Amino acid sequence: MDDRTVKVLIVDDHAVVRRGIAAYLEVVEDVQAVGEAGDGKEALEKLAELDAYDNLPDIVLLDLIMPRMDGAATLPEIRARYPQVKVVVLTSFAEPERMNTVMRLGAVGYLLKDAGPQEVASAMRAALRDEMYIDTAMTKKFAQMMNSPATGISTLTDRERTVLALVGEGRSNRQIAQELFISERTARTHVSNILRKLDLRSRTQAALLAVDAGLLASRS
Repeated sequence: MDDRTVKVLIVDDHAVVRRGIAAYLEVVEDVQAVGEAGDGKEALEKLAELDAYDNLPDIVLLDLIMPRMDGAATLPEIRARYPQVKVVVLTSFAEPERMNTVMRLGAVGYLLKDAGPQEVASAMRAALRDEMYIDTAMTKKFAQMMNSPATGISTLTDRERTVLALVGEGRSNRQIAQELFISERTARTHVSNILRKLDLRSRTQAALLAVDAGLLASRS
C-alpha cells in the first residue's frame, strides 16, 4: 500500500462479525474503518453520506447474504455509483459458482470469513493495485471445478493449455507469441478463447487457475 491511510467500509448483517472485522483491520497498518452497515440499503446510504463529505472508502468489504438488499444486488449498485470504490466480498460461502457470479458483477476480491488479518490485508493491497485476489482455499476449489469432466481445462486444446501455462507464468501476449513462434494477434486470440471457455473475467483469474491446476509444473 502507499503512504496514505486506506479507508474501508464494513458491510455485514451481524454486528459481532462487523466488530470482528474491525478488530482485524486495527492490526493492519495504515488501514481505517470509516463506517459500518448492516445490509445493502444501509451501505448505499452510508456511501452517499461519506461521498457528501468527500470521504468515500477505498474498499468496501461486503457480505453476500443480508436482509433487505443482499450483496449480489448491492455490488453492481456500488460499482455503478462509485466506480472508484473497490469491492472485496467477505463471505462464509466457499462456492466457486457464487464466486464467479460476484466477480462478473465487479468484485475484485473473494475472501472467506475465516481468513486471517494478513490475508485480508493482501486482498486490500491487491484491490488497490486493481488486481484480483481470491482466497487460497477458493483457488483450490476453483481449479477442481475447472478440471471437472466436460468443463474447464479439459475443454482446452493442447495449444490453449500451453498458452494458459504461459499466462500463469506472467507472460504478456507478446512474450507468448515469441515463445510459441506465432503472431501477437494469434496469442491474443488464444487468450480470449481460454477466458471464454473457462468463464473467466481476467488474466489474473486464468493465472491463478494455471498455477493451482499444476500447468506450470508440467512445463518444467
